[in-house]
Amino acid sequence: MTDYVISLRRSGRYAFEWLERGFDAMFGPSWNPFHQLGALGWFFYWIVVVSGLYLFIFFDTGITAAYGSVEYITNVQWYAAGVMRSFHRYASDALVVVMMTHLLREFVMDRYRGPRFFAWITGTPILWFVYASGITGYWLVWDKLAQYVAIATTEWLDSLPIFGQSIARNFLHETTLSNRFFTLMVFIHIAVPLILLFIMWIHIQRHTHPRVNPPIGLAVGVLAMLLVLSLVHPAISQGPANLNTVTAIVNLDWFYLPVYPLLDHIPGALLWAAFGAATLLLLLTPWLPPKRRRPIATVDLENCNGCGRCVADCPFSAVVLGPRTDGKPFTHEAVVNTKLCTSCGICAGACPTATPFRRASELAPGIDLPHVPVRELRERTLAACRALSGEARVIVYGCEAGVSLSCLSAPGVAALPLPCSAALPPAFLDFIITRNYADGVLLTGCCEGDCFYRLGIRWTRERFAGERDPRLRARVPRERIATCWAGITGSASLEQSLHAFRAKLKALAPLERRTPLSSQRLTEQASSND
Repeated sequence: MTDYVISLRRSGRYAFEWLERGFDAMFGPSWNPFHQLGALGWFFYWIVVVSGLYLFIFFDTGITAAYGSVEYITNVQWYAAGVMRSFHRYASDALVVVMMTHLLREFVMDRYRGPRFFAWITGTPILWFVYASGITGYWLVWDKLAQYVAIATTEWLDSLPIFGQSIARNFLHETTLSNRFFTLMVFIHIAVPLILLFIMWIHIQRHTHPRVNPPIGLAVGVLAMLLVLSLVHPAISQGPANLNTVTAIVNLDWFYLPVYPLLDHIPGALLWAAFGAATLLLLLTPWLPPKRRRPIATVDLENCNGCGRCVADCPFSAVVLGPRTDGKPFTHEAVVNTKLCTSCGICAGACPTATPFRRASELAPGIDLPHVPVRELRERTLAACRALSGEARVIVYGCEAGVSLSCLSAPGVAALPLPCSAALPPAFLDFIITRNYADGVLLTGCCEGDCFYRLGIRWTRERFAGERDPRLRARVPRERIATCWAGITGSASLEQSLHAFRAKLKALAPLERRTPLSSQRLTEQASSND
């Protein structure tokens, strides 16, 4: 079963990456809607809220007046309220699309297990509240579709043994339905989105710098698309409801109402049981099977001065500053929350003491990963540099969530894996290039705009550009640094980028040759300096 799930996730990730490459070509990585699914969900939610508030100005909650007020919105004030009604409808449908795509994508990308389970389980009730909000919205129109949905829903609710009297009896004929029904529906249709907003806020609480707003260009494009759709195919009603007749034919909204045809063939209680089981399965998915956790980041107080860079860069709020406990003359110290740490190493890459130039003492940064410490990374880097030969010697650092580095094989190329691209302290590039241990450094990892650890690519880019601590020093020639965010499907792209990078390096003036220091010589120098 475990092998099947792994195979399913990997196949799904390949499919998403190939699809997203096409969207990258059309929109660019920053505007790719697949990289902005969470932000688009928030955006569509606010469109629904704003358009709904505008429509409420014109809506009448009476039985006989509800349909008439909606018709006034649609036909008389079509240029404003009518467009808003269409916005309300199509943004609601789009919210379902991005929500389901986001859920599937997080599953195949394996970003729902281990410390990341919280976003998954808080996202599960969002599904229920979105559908509850959408279905009650269809009731308010009180057309033939609303009549069908109201009767089918109340009969379905009656199959639950929690109501003292039948709810569906209120829809036997016109005289049994009162204006209080619409007042109740309006209250539910307003209250549910408010609860939904609170859950959405909880959903992102463990993420630093969450994406809740899509790029302006993408947002404008989405609004333009909704406007065109609203004008070309406006949302309309399906004739007034009449409880004295049986509605035979309605056009369903398949985004919100796909289950309703099943109610004619499956007992309501059985359908409730199926949805309950599906919800329970979703809630348990992060532990089916559980993610095998790697050692979490550890703090070395001898080298931590509480600067807070690791806190600022942690994508999952796993590192915080706490009061100093060792008596050193610093105000704070870094503290790792063991339940939130994903072992990405971004904190180590942010630590100013994680520098390979350090020789006066053992290379032990203030915060580090026990299974891939910075000291070991320096040793592996030096060993890789010693093995390089020929022209255009290149060290390739690759994120473990990206393309396999096994595709790189050349006498002048050495590849080293990292938990995340941002786990590499910028000082390593300075160390390698200015000391001529290699002619250039290439970094690769996840797809552009979609880092497995959320912020690794962004922090790496900003550190290299000198916009974020720890900054890559200006003395490092940027032409000797390259990046290729290839994902797992970009092996050919990585090979092409490496070939072009090496050709570029050959055209540059050669660096002064210098024999890379061995680990033993580094230790000897450290002892002599002490």
